[in-house]
Amino acid sequence: MDPTRIRRSLALHAPIRRRPAALLREWAALVDEDTLPEEPVARLEERIAELLGAEAALFFPSGTMAQQAALRVHAERSGRRAFAAHPQSHLDAWELQGYNAVHGLRFHPAGDRNELLRTDDLAAVAEPLAAVVWELPQRDLGGVLPEWDELTEQVRLARARGAAAHLDGARLWEAQPFYGRPFAEIAGLFDSVYVSLYKGIQGTRGAVLAGGADVVAEAGVWRRRLGGAIPDAWPLALGALAGLDRLVPRMAEFRDHAVAIAAAVNADGVARVFPDPPQTPLFHVHLPVSRAAAQLAGERMVEERGIQLFLRVRSSPDLSRCGFEVTVGENALEFSPAEVAELVRELVKRAG
Repeated sequence: MDPTRIRRSLALHAPIRRRPAALLREWAALVDEDTLPEEPVARLEERIAELLGAEAALFFPSGTMAQQAALRVHAERSGRRAFAAHPQSHLDAWELQGYNAVHGLRFHPAGDRNELLRTDDLAAVAEPLAAVVWELPQRDLGGVLPEWDELTEQVRLARARGAAAHLDGARLWEAQPFYGRPFAEIAGLFDSVYVSLYKGIQGTRGAVLAGGADVVAEAGVWRRRLGGAIPDAWPLALGALAGLDRLVPRMAEFRDHAVAIAAAVNADGVARVFPDPPQTPLFHVHLPVSRAAAQLAGERMVEERGIQLFLRVRSSPDLSRCGFEVTVGENALEFSPAEVAELVRELVKRAG
């Protein structure tokens, strides 16, 4: 597929939204002639620490590094080498088991891979744990979230067993409207919190780890050991600061548009959206066609119409079906719910 043919895209991180010239113009408004290279990073760390109600926050060049550092700190403090998380935890599914290859940690999957972690699942883990990781929302399940009371119950159980509570908050900005609570109250449940700088807030790259001052200081040691104490990180910080200002206040709006799109697709009947209704701006569209057929149909829609529906197609245990992820931001506001339903119908027709 030739990315230069894309004129409109439903994908949040489509190439047409990542053009350097447009990003640089936005960032330039956040600095002046006297801004020093270290100032944007310091400003970002202070801003996120304040938002999350944390004692300290530290920039990392990637979320992978930030979470590995956090787990290593919790492991060293507890003298334990295992952590528990949902079977589809990003740490295990998408990062080549770096927690083990680099840090010698063990992953204990808890619960059913196709359902949210339950308190009973966590209680059934017999191995002593250094930490328990919660991903809010659970991306690979369609952006679903546990109810607040169950989440707090699980955190209490983990702590009662001597484990730290860590939040994979890559999409915490998107999760907040579901709970209707301040970011600081959500983050306050946990001993350490990672937030992404490029997913919902559409920076270029990077992450911030927040928590107690002592935990963050120890994580800083591991950041240096892992090669993450990079100089001149100010472009990454500026991208994040721009997103915090422009996009975080609109997350409830994005969620509401996701709900409207999902309702239109489900009402059309050709495809099915899960969850129904979406709990966040993220949801999955399940298609009655194979992955290869959907991928090819999507490429042809780009070539012939300049419209992109997804970045990739997800396989299904039923090989005659597949799905793709939608994350609603400013990108999807350019599409009416009825138009998205019509485009999904066209995709399925082409694939068939």
